[in-house]
Amino acid sequence: MNIQTKTVAAPANEIENNKESSTTKAEFFRRYFRVVHALFAVLILIQFIPDQLPTETYASYVIWFAVGVEVLTLVVSAFIKKPKSLNLFVDIVAFIYGLLIAWTLATAKFNILKPALFPPPGKVFWQFIGDYDKILTNIQSSAGIILQGYLLAIAVAIPLGLFLGWSARLGSAATYISKFLGAIPPIVYIPYGIALLPTFRSVSVFVIFLATFWPVLAGTMSGVMNVEKKTIDSAKVLNVNKFTMLFSVILPASLQQIFIGCNQGLTVSFVLLTSAEMIGAQSGLGYYIKNYSDFGDYTRTIVGLIVVGIVIVAISFLFNRIQKFLLRWKQ
Repeated sequence: MNIQTKTVAAPANEIENNKESSTTKAEFFRRYFRVVHALFAVLILIQFIPDQLPTETYASYVIWFAVGVEVLTLVVSAFIKKPKSLNLFVDIVAFIYGLLIAWTLATAKFNILKPALFPPPGKVFWQFIGDYDKILTNIQSSAGIILQGYLLAIAVAIPLGLFLGWSARLGSAATYISKFLGAIPPIVYIPYGIALLPTFRSVSVFVIFLATFWPVLAGTMSGVMNVEKKTIDSAKVLNVNKFTMLFSVILPASLQQIFIGCNQGLTVSFVLLTSAEMIGAQSGLGYYIKNYSDFGDYTRTIVGLIVVGIVIVAISFLFNRIQKFLLRWKQ
């Protein structure tokens, strides 16, 4: 009997081991054999096609950039466990590779686009490295203005929205007033800001404040007025005071609407800041783009546009992570 049991158990173990081996192989292929890696190979290979431009195209910078992104992709593929998150990351990298392939072919390799307006990607990467110090200084300037105006607006709008939204009568009137004032583009206040405030930086902070204040105020009031009645009744049963009611009960329940207003304010703030810096600033990403576009230096203009996009995506990603953390109890 013991011999028969061992004989039967041995094939069962072999089948189980084969299943585990097949699963491991399938997981390995799913993570490391993707279209994105084929696009990487294509991007590298087309760099060796002869250039059609008379000037230097700096193809080596594209190769180094692609290799860096590919190494990052392989590392991320090894550590991200959720298939959905991995697919999202890989799709973004595939889009970058596809864009660089089309860009390289249309500029350096076939000279379809005007070189003065659309330089090859290698030249843009080369210029980015050359202007690294300038770009970093301008990012710090723009980010400082955004943070000052944005955080000041949040610090004022959220408590004010809580108090106004808590009063049904005041909240109804304030809703219409905020819609009216919020509909006025904050950029039209720049001439008044220049006349009244001492520096253009303070004018920019003022514009960002206005761009953020009204959406956050409206979102906070909307959140307070739409808190479920049973939540408020439960708090009243515990005889909590008004301050505790507002900041420990109403505020957490309103966070989702508040974040909607904060997101709107953040998006509008970037647009307005770039526009304001193009008008009269002496630093910042908007100034960097406007200054070089005036001189017809479209390589640096494209560098500035790419940097603006990266900064906005990075700050939005960080903001979304904070939002997820604070609203984790809703999930």
